[in-house]
This record gives sequence, C-alpha cells and structure tokens, in this order.
Amino acid sequence: MWFKHLHLYRLHDASVIALEALTRAMAEHAHRPLGNVEARRLGWAAPAGRGSEQCVHEINGQRLLSALSQERLLPASVVKEEVETRAADREVAEGRPLPRVEKQALREQVYEEFLPQAFVRTQRIDLWWDTRRHLIGVNASSRKRAEEVLDLLRQTLGSLKVTPLSAKTTPTQTMTEWLVNPGQRPDWLAIGDQVELKTAGDESVLRARQVDLDSEEIQVALDAGRQATRMAITIDEQVSLLLNDDLTLKSLRFSDDVLDEARQADDDDDPVLRLETDFVLMAGVLAGAIEKLIDGLGGEADLAAPEP
Repeated sequence: MWFKHLHLYRLHDASVIALEALTRAMAEHAHRPLGNVEARRLGWAAPAGRGSEQCVHEINGQRLLSALSQERLLPASVVKEEVETRAADREVAEGRPLPRVEKQALREQVYEEFLPQAFVRTQRIDLWWDTRRHLIGVNASSRKRAEEVLDLLRQTLGSLKVTPLSAKTTPTQTMTEWLVNPGQRPDWLAIGDQVELKTAGDESVLRARQVDLDSEEIQVALDAGRQATRMAITIDEQVSLLLNDDLTLKSLRFSDDVLDEARQADDDDDPVLRLETDFVLMAGVLAGAIEKLIDGLGGEADLAAPEP
C-alpha cells in the first residue's frame, strides 16, 4: 500500500463529486481484460485487489483509487524480423522488389497476427485524492504514466482542472541554497546522502550516492556553478525521499515509527481495514510533509486554472 513515488497536482475545481456519484462513474470505466487484438487498456480496479469490489475508499476526506494498466509486450524487433523474412520470400516468388506500401501492409498483418500471442504486463497505479486540500497524488514511476491515470479520471468525471503542483521558488534553487548555506535549512529538514548536480546549459550530470552532502567535494562542485536537481531529504523524521527539480517525490521511505504505528493498529485480520488504516496514516504523513515542503520552497505558485 505504501507509495514509492508521487506526482503531485493541484485540483482547481473547488466542488467535490459525491462518493456515490464517483463510484457510479468509475464503474463505467472499470478495467476489463484485454481482448486478443488490443495492445493496451487502462481502467479502474479495486484498490484492495481481486477479493474486493469497492473501487474507491474514502476516510476523512482522503480518497484512494486504483487504475489497472495492461499492455501486450510485442518487441518491434520481432515484428521487423518477421516482416523482412516474409517480404524477402515474396520478392523471390514474385520476382520484383516489394513496394513500400505493400511492406507497410505486411507489417500491419504481422502485428495483428503476433499481438494475441504476446505476453501481457499488468501494473496497478494508485491515486490519492485529498478532497480537503484539493490535492491529487499519483503513485507512478513516470510523469507519462501519471498523466494517463489523470486522463482516465478526466474521462470518468467529464472534466478535470489540474496542474502539476509548483512552488514560487524552484526546487533546484532551494535545494542548492540548502547545500550552500546550511543555516537556511528549515528545522523539519534533514539532508540525506544522495544528490545530482548539473550546470546550466551542460548535459553532464554529477551523481553522488552515500556521501556527506556537506563535504568539501560537494562544496567545490557547487562553487563551480553546479546546481542540485535531485536530492535526498527527510521531512519531520517521518518520510525520506528524493526531491526532484519538477517537484516529483521519488523513492519514498516511511520511518520505522510510522510503519510501527500502522502495524500496531487493530485490523481484525481484515485486508480491507488494513488497507484503509495504512492509507489514512500514509495520507496524513504525506499531506503534512507536502505542506512543509511547499512552505520551504517559498509557498505555492499562483497558477491559472486550465481548461477542462
């Protein structure tokens, strides 16, 4: 249940759809298995897994949704090899070079034939919706995958006005300042042992792992004009993460105290209750951490709401 990555979005529509209406709308976009000729499909699924039919959990204004993504893995190299073999056979049989348009038709034919035999990869992507703070977080490894889940939510609701969460001061500027001037670090912040440093206009990246970020080596790199684009930090001794220059939170790790609190909660061996207990505790920790982080970045940027 515990999130590994988090892409954050500000929800600009102040109205919140009722839980019952949301549940009905999600049912219309529920996940179903891939058909033989489908390359990929994304739909809503029960966060608690196959043993549950509940598609959304809500506790104290915190909502948990899960999307299930399935895609067939058909390597382009496999299709290319088969197309080349068939094209060569036809050229020999017909005694003429195969025109480009016929090769394209052959490629489409091979793709359609091979697709039903391809392996299917299944991935669950969780979405956290904080209805009180009008905040959405997607537990996805990439921005592209997070946006796909938002598109599914947009289709489900009919419209969705969101923008990536952003601050008045860029994370790069603030992270660099924290490294250059330790006295500027907030009380809630602890610097980790991992950083990525870049120079403006230079594609080279200096990556340092398991190092003292207050060491002379790091200071020399900063003095040379490098800036921090990714850095390991801990917030309030509760959650550690890699803060990225686009305000994406990666490699989330919750403290032993937080995990112990979750383990000690009485769930009567009910997997759904365990899920909800972990979720509401995690959501509370993340909400507090995000508020402190945005404050440390000079406050949230004022952005106009996008078109639905």
